[in-house]
Amino acid sequence: MQFNLADLFERVADAVAERDAAICGTERRTYAQLDERSTRLAHLLAGRGVGPGTHVALYMYNSISHLEAMFACYKLRAVPINVNYRYVDDELEYLLADADAVGIVHDAGVRERAARVATRCPDVRFVLDVESRSFAAELEAASPARDLGPRSSDDHYVLYTGGTTGMPKGVLWRHEDIFFGAMGGGNPGGPPIRRPDEITASVIDNPAQRLRPFLPDGDPGPPQFVSLALGPLMHASGQWSAIGTLLGGGKVVLYDRLHVDMEHVLDLVEREHVNAMNLVGDASARPLLAKLAEHRNRWDTSSLRLVGSGGSILSGDTKEALMAELPSVLAIVEGIGSSESPAQAVAVTTRADRAAPSRSLTFVAKAETVVVDDDLRPLPRGSAVVGRLATRGRVPLGYYNDPDRSARTFVEIDGARWSLPGDMATIDTDGTVHLLGRGSLCINTGGEKVYPEEVEAVLKSHPNVADAVVVGAPDAQFGQRVVAIVAPAPGTPAPDLAALQEHCRAHLAGYKVPRAAHVVDVVVRTAAGKADYAWARAIATP
Repeated sequence: MQFNLADLFERVADAVAERDAAICGTERRTYAQLDERSTRLAHLLAGRGVGPGTHVALYMYNSISHLEAMFACYKLRAVPINVNYRYVDDELEYLLADADAVGIVHDAGVRERAARVATRCPDVRFVLDVESRSFAAELEAASPARDLGPRSSDDHYVLYTGGTTGMPKGVLWRHEDIFFGAMGGGNPGGPPIRRPDEITASVIDNPAQRLRPFLPDGDPGPPQFVSLALGPLMHASGQWSAIGTLLGGGKVVLYDRLHVDMEHVLDLVEREHVNAMNLVGDASARPLLAKLAEHRNRWDTSSLRLVGSGGSILSGDTKEALMAELPSVLAIVEGIGSSESPAQAVAVTTRADRAAPSRSLTFVAKAETVVVDDDLRPLPRGSAVVGRLATRGRVPLGYYNDPDRSARTFVEIDGARWSLPGDMATIDTDGTVHLLGRGSLCINTGGEKVYPEEVEAVLKSHPNVADAVVVGAPDAQFGQRVVAIVAPAPGTPAPDLAALQEHCRAHLAGYKVPRAAHVVDVVVRTAAGKADYAWARAIATP
């Protein structure tokens, strides 16, 4: 047995066969059912020529079928390729070609586009609709036998990421590295397992999983860890949360709608007794808080013990409000990471920390993380010099089919491979990381560098601002000027430029203060909850 995602999942499924594994809407699967259906689908795909190293595009919404398709590919040593279900024809065609996909597995919602684009891609040999009339019968007829051959820790895992700029790119990992680097290592909240067979004892003996470090003495935690991720399976946050939970013997609650409705989210928390919920910063947390305030005492959220956040800013005042509104929550855990790296730094806010004001964009560096200068030399802690976050250890092999970009992001420093996704930061003497934002989004105004996320965090602390995004716009004198696009908080007057500037000057240097502001009803974000900077630039430079 290897540190292979399929091997590990089969081991877990055998150990806890009758436990609930996944829930999406009205559909439910036990571990035994999820494993058997994945095995049958693997045989079905093998009959279409899928095998070791083959890339299969999964053009799907959140569903249990989506999970089954992923594990079916892993069982064959094939590589599932995540596809953004918002893609139009040209974007889909680009990704299929770039990923060398030989087939498309899809659901009914994208049926026509998948069939149409497949005809434009000569390498695509099959299209499989998991909601077609024939699929159920074909799956039932497929073999449930686990006779698919040995697998390897070195098998490939690919995650396509659009990031904030540029065309989608596939990040290439080894199974073993993604398992330990991003999926919890089989025993979240406890020491990583050392041998693949240890995962059996882990899922039986440690049902509380990620809650373990935060539980009070004598509190055994729930009988099974239950997670809900608001990020879809087509993105890293949703995939890593779901697979990590399954490889820990927990229950995955998949969000079953295209658009996030916080009333429905809270319904799921209550109905499924969710223990851990992963948010996308303020973009998720603030609407959640608004619903809790609007409908006092409507939901029983007492099962919720842990809130995670990543991919977007979680402001200090928002963390304090979450702790106040969700009294059962023991901790809020934030991470700096990306598709190109494991978590580089974390911030944990517990109830014991509430005596001090919560801070935004402040984390504690992991042992494998440093800040490097332009020459790729680690900066001394406490230097206050802005550099790039770099992480070594369990890092990807590179970008699929892109050696030039791989060479820029995955570099060798003093004989070790490091991942440098592009996040800019400073690091204090005690290892505290102050995140400034992605370097590719940096605004150069009069020779000074402004990182949008730093300004966005301050803007969102204004009582009349619900959401904000910051971009640079052309300026004849300074090259670029800082422009804010803000959405007003419900029930409050829209803040004008003067009010925003006054608020920012109390927290930021003068050159970082927005020179222009646009008020919108809603700040447009991607399906992963990240700001859509292309949309924001169009607003800022009409």
